[in-house]
Amino acid sequence: MRNLIAFLWKNYFFFLFVILEVAALFLIVNNNYYQQRVFINSTSDFTGNLIEKYNNFTSYFALKNANKILVEENTRFYNMSPKSFIKTDTSTFFVNDSLYTQQYKYRSAKVISNSINRRNNYLKLNKGSLQGIKPDMAVVATGGIVGQVIEVSDHFSSVMSILNSNARVSAKLRKSNQVGSLFWDGQDYKMGKLVDIPSHVRINIGDTVVTSGYSYTYPEGRIVGVVEGFNIEEGESFFEVDVRFSVDFNNLSYVYVIQNLFKGELIQLEQSDYTE
Repeated sequence: MRNLIAFLWKNYFFFLFVILEVAALFLIVNNNYYQQRVFINSTSDFTGNLIEKYNNFTSYFALKNANKILVEENTRFYNMSPKSFIKTDTSTFFVNDSLYTQQYKYRSAKVISNSINRRNNYLKLNKGSLQGIKPDMAVVATGGIVGQVIEVSDHFSSVMSILNSNARVSAKLRKSNQVGSLFWDGQDYKMGKLVDIPSHVRINIGDTVVTSGYSYTYPEGRIVGVVEGFNIEEGESFFEVDVRFSVDFNNLSYVYVIQNLFKGELIQLEQSDYTE
């Protein structure tokens, strides 16, 4: 306390000067309209900037929560979408719950790690077996396909990205319905290759490429990307098509894991075909 009093006494001229300056400024602002408006505008700008920065800060966290809510809403929408059901009674056209059986079930998950610059790229998701995730389930994002679950623990799962030398996806040109095999050549993470498209097929730049539905993993019609180029080697009978992926693999936050509820039945039927 003694040191504080000594400090104030030693510098009382400075503090007196500051007090008189503040008082003078108050009198000028309070008694002159122009100076009053300038002061109000200046303080408004300052406080406005502070409030804007605060709102931007809080909005960032609010946006994360809004994105999570949106993903959950989309999951419910996908589960109710007609594409998730197959018609089990073809005697009538009208949609009725008793005529449709759900084939695909969607679960949302958050991407907690991801790579794009390796030869074999993988993702990690924040959901595992306790949340119903199993190996071989398809993983998609809002814009298109992402990969396939390969391993699960109780609370996490590992996904083989389509940016992987071991990944192959049965895909087709939506316009012509011609089916081929899609893979990544290890170069540009934005581009894939679609092969086995016969040379007689008419292809145009901008054509949409979707999943064929021939595998038991991806539902039919999930977007893969668009045609950006194509060529055919001399003497060959099939095109090599350059496909620009519709998903930005460098910007994945939330994804959907798709379960084919009839996969076991389909595999069992296929195995019985080979044993006959």
